[in-house]
Amino acid sequence: MKVDIICVGKIKENYWVDAIKEYTKRLSKYIKINIYEVKDEQTPDKAGEKEELMIKQAEAQRIQKYINNDAILVALAIEGKEMSSEDFSDFFADNEVHSNSHIQFIIGGSLGIDDDLKKKSSKKISFSKMTFPHQMMRVILLEQIYRAYKIKCGEPYHK
Repeated sequence: MKVDIICVGKIKENYWVDAIKEYTKRLSKYIKINIYEVKDEQTPDKAGEKEELMIKQAEAQRIQKYINNDAILVALAIEGKEMSSEDFSDFFADNEVHSNSHIQFIIGGSLGIDDDLKKKSSKKISFSKMTFPHQMMRVILLEQIYRAYKIKCGEPYHK
């Protein structure tokens, strides 16, 4: 299985970098994982709806460069479907069974993901109705992928 995480923005804080490295290392036992970062757009304090739309479109164009049309594209979006860790594990298992061996997750910037990119996604997942910083979301996603593979392989993992 190959998993890509395509995300907007760079991680600057060492504690997030360390957590990402740790989960990437743990996941290497199960899958091939790649993380692609695209530049984020600066959002002015009083940006209007039109300006915010243009920012999301610019970020979407950068994301688009990494999208593989043969992969299953999953957008992380607040309006997406919430899943349990077991359901998330089943998602990976089901795709492996059906020979869909490449999954790409998209994490948007501070304004979220462009609507056209969300429509192009075959699945939208929400980890919560709450909004998380993209740095934290990257770590949460990696941890949940790791947990999903521990569950899938019947291996113990803390609850």
